[in-house]
Amino acid sequence: MSEIDDMDINENDENSEENNYITLTDDNGEDVHFEIIDEFEFNEKYYVVLIPFEDVDDEVVILEVIDSDDDETSEFVSIEDENVIQAVFEEFKLRNADEFDFS
Repeated sequence: MSEIDDMDINENDENSEENNYITLTDDNGEDVHFEIIDEFEFNEKYYVVLIPFEDVDDEVVILEVIDSDDDETSEFVSIEDENVIQAVFEEFKLRNADEFDFS
């Protein structure tokens, strides 16, 4: 599992909800492309689990999703608390035990 601490998480693909892909821009201004593999509510917050297209380590990125005041856009925020990341990852594993091999 990996974090995305060095990302400026404010740009997403126009049709990301339709095709489950998203593009985020890192601190160097480079686009990083992800597939959305899960999104769910956990402990009264909303999370998204992403996998980078160029991922060779089978690591995922977990971000908190915060809706804007206009309810038309969302912000993807890095999670600082390692305990929260671990709890959300465990929930992801439970939700997707039939789809992925977590051994």
